[in-house]
Amino acid sequence: MTRDEASAVAPQPNQANPQRSRTWWYAAAAVVSLLGLADAIYLTVEHISGESVRCTIIAGCSEVLSSRYAEMGGIPLALIGAAAYFSVFSLATLTVFGYKGTASLLALLVAGMFLISLWLIYLQAFVIHAFCQYCLFSAGITILLTVIVFLARRKTVSTVSR
Repeated sequence: MTRDEASAVAPQPNQANPQRSRTWWYAAAAVVSLLGLADAIYLTVEHISGESVRCTIIAGCSEVLSSRYAEMGGIPLALIGAAAYFSVFSLATLTVFGYKGTASLLALLVAGMFLISLWLIYLQAFVIHAFCQYCLFSAGITILLTVIVFLARRKTVSTVSR
């Protein structure tokens, strides 16, 4: 192989490796999901123990977390959130290690979480008329995950189209 052929095959020093960039985004999603998982586990433990959650930044946690919207079929919504965040962590980690199909499942899960977060923010604002800082933190984490997964998917599409 000539020197010109070798330089055409080898990545240029100033070009980013698209696979590495994509992996970084999914690794970031895994790490961010752990923040949501910690928040959801805290709220689940407080709900199951019957403790009242104190808001330190805004008032309204008690109203939101004791509303009829805090459970679905007797299951604390925070527990469902914890399962969702754990699933995001698992799928993002599997995607980093190259498992096929996990990126698509992750995108579907995060899209669903995003829509549910929008619904829950609506409920806090217009139905319950109170906000919970932990719930808003969770919504913020979900929005951040949505952006991260969107950017990772965009990197995948741009890599495939090259």
